[in-house]
Amino acid sequence: MLRIHPNRRYLADEAGKTVWLIGDTAWELFHRLNREEAVRYLDCRAEQGFNLIQCVILAELNGLTEPNAYGRLPILTGNEGLPDPARPDTAGPYSYFDHVEFIVSAAEERGLTVGILPTWGDKFNRLWGAGPEIFTPENARIYGRWLGNRLRSHGNILWILGGDRPLTDPAHFAVEDALAEGLREGDGGRFLMTFHPSGNASSADYVHDRAWLDFNMIQSGHGLPTDLSHVMIARDREREPVKPVMDGEQRYEDHPKNFDPKNGYFDAADVRVTMWRNLFAGAAGDTYGHHAVWSMRRSAERYFPGTWEDALRRPGAESVRVISAFVKSHDPALFEPVTDAVLHNEEGANCVAAVMVPSERRAHLLIPCGIPERLNPECFPQPLTRLTAFSPADGSTVDVKLAENGTILFPGRCGGHGQEVVVTVEWE
Repeated sequence: MLRIHPNRRYLADEAGKTVWLIGDTAWELFHRLNREEAVRYLDCRAEQGFNLIQCVILAELNGLTEPNAYGRLPILTGNEGLPDPARPDTAGPYSYFDHVEFIVSAAEERGLTVGILPTWGDKFNRLWGAGPEIFTPENARIYGRWLGNRLRSHGNILWILGGDRPLTDPAHFAVEDALAEGLREGDGGRFLMTFHPSGNASSADYVHDRAWLDFNMIQSGHGLPTDLSHVMIARDREREPVKPVMDGEQRYEDHPKNFDPKNGYFDAADVRVTMWRNLFAGAAGDTYGHHAVWSMRRSAERYFPGTWEDALRRPGAESVRVISAFVKSHDPALFEPVTDAVLHNEEGANCVAAVMVPSERRAHLLIPCGIPERLNPECFPQPLTRLTAFSPADGSTVDVKLAENGTILFPGRCGGHGQEVVVTVEWE
């Protein structure tokens, strides 16, 4: 059971220990995979160090019209000929929601929290996508109350509203507020709640003032150009009232840049740099994604390279082990983000993200291209006693030394894309 950390910046378990969320976007998990496949997927992600799986009940890819692996649709047709959120499919041991609950239970057995979107956003705001729009405030509340009550016995759930759509009309706000209220009534307030926005946006742009929003979520997204994720995180950390914020959808591994294969594809280094920047910007978590995994692709094509099973062990996913081990041995709630740890820091590919940890007399810096950077002497107590470095790609030790003028050097490394390094500086 996750709770808001006492410092209001992070999440914690019931014992008060900081939990830094490391998510995977498995949007089509309930909709596309059978039980054996779902278990293989969850086993892999648990072994790699993930602790959050984000998935959708009324899924994006024809989620209301295309049956799941057992030939079942999530909700039944109502009197007006449209799927009715007040009529969930619950008949028999392989009903749609029986399958949902099987996966939630399997995740719980593996120590994984499930971030559940009750619906994708096109079901209430068909700005794009298949739709159809089926939600009203009345049936959203009924559906939310039923769903919250159905899953309240579990201990591994986060609710995620929104679903990649902006709220641009009073009717959209009314549906989301009613859904949130219904979920709260159904689960008795057991589970935290957030909102998944569209690309290059934050939940705080729409619902920061809502009492039901326990923490913010940004989608730094897949476009070019776009705000750097850590800039978006910093912006949300300045808002009142104070709420944690995480990146719920960053650049997916093997996703076409700006949605066009002609631009090439984001790679593992793009994923790693974003994840570590978010950590050192003070985020409460980060969600990895792979373009073939979120969609649970069974065949490869130009826009979706790879299948979901082939993509499970791509380099970006495997490198999650490193950040998972790091946050288990370093409490992020002690981090104090700084932007001037190095002299002449700059935005863009070379932007150094850093945190001070005064209680431990150390600092951690992400040097994203592994090039020499000069420490800002005004940030660091003297004398410095130790300098160490490792690669976020595999955790291996990186040779590092400090020149007399305070410049961090990496002997034998040329630097560049894919050469990111995490440096730890310690003092007396």
